[in-house]
Amino acid sequence: MEFFHKTFYGNTVLEWSLAAAGIILSFIVAKMVYWLISRFVKKLTKRTANRFDDILVDMMEEPVVFVLIITGIWYSLHTLTLSAAMEAVLSKAYYVLIIVAVAWLITRLSDAIIETYLVPYVRKTEGKLDDQLLPIIRKGIKLSVWAIAIIVALDNAGYDVKAVLASLGIGGLALALAAKDTVANLFGSFTIFVDKPFVVGDRIKVKGYDGFVREVGIRSTRLQTLDGRTVTIPNQFVANESIVNVSSEPSRKITMDIGLTYDTAPEKMEEAMAILREIAASHPDTEETIVTAFTEFKDSSLNIRFIYYIRKGASVFGTQNAVNMEILKRFNEKGLEFAFPTQTVYHKPL
Repeated sequence: MEFFHKTFYGNTVLEWSLAAAGIILSFIVAKMVYWLISRFVKKLTKRTANRFDDILVDMMEEPVVFVLIITGIWYSLHTLTLSAAMEAVLSKAYYVLIIVAVAWLITRLSDAIIETYLVPYVRKTEGKLDDQLLPIIRKGIKLSVWAIAIIVALDNAGYDVKAVLASLGIGGLALALAAKDTVANLFGSFTIFVDKPFVVGDRIKVKGYDGFVREVGIRSTRLQTLDGRTVTIPNQFVANESIVNVSSEPSRKITMDIGLTYDTAPEKMEEAMAILREIAASHPDTEETIVTAFTEFKDSSLNIRFIYYIRKGASVFGTQNAVNMEILKRFNEKGLEFAFPTQTVYHKPL
């Protein structure tokens, strides 16, 4: 028993042993609470029709266990005789860890609610702007919660928060000047989200690239070009460039100049234009608007201007191929000859 009454650093061995036992007990209690929540509480919440209680219990599980452990450690250490400075350090550390646990719980809970309720709703909507904004909103909530938690923790730790914020403001200004391109990209992304010149999935032409928008991030926009390559363009350039949104067209206009030989009779020209109108009108993927006109006497041909429109969503190349094959077939059947560049050379004998 004399050993347990020996004093080390202001406390007896017995007091150190009791403090250590309290810390171990806090871990045991936390483990039991974790087991009880997993074993019984979760089963009770699953029986209810409301999913919110399942989310709440699931997200509270780890933070509650963490709070129990640090509370047990704090209480066990406070049974010892400590210096005033050490008491102050332990108190500040305890409050900081409690704030961290609360911030951890809030971010977990908000993320779970967004994943359970907002994500399925956003997937059902037709617009794609909400799909782009949702990841930014999730990150913004987390950053805001942790920023507030850090400020409150610093205040509880005894730091002058106003001085810290002022120094951060000066440092932030210097950082903004050093990273002006990053700031410009951030404002560029904001412009894209507000103006909505395109959404994810649209085919656009920008800065000489033609491709489909795969992702609009905070810093850059990613395109998948028609040859399958990924191009990353900073948002400051996207926001300041002229953008052609190919996907926004109501239909694809196809313009053709078909040249027939000069020996084609007027009646045959009329027949050729009638055939073109019939081919375009009979195709299921073309619209009713069709234009045919005898437009020009070229050097080697009589030109017919043929304009038709392919419906939005239809295969452009597939429709063009079908129409062109039908034109070739019908013109050959009717004896309508396509012109090609020719020259007639007259030789005058000497």
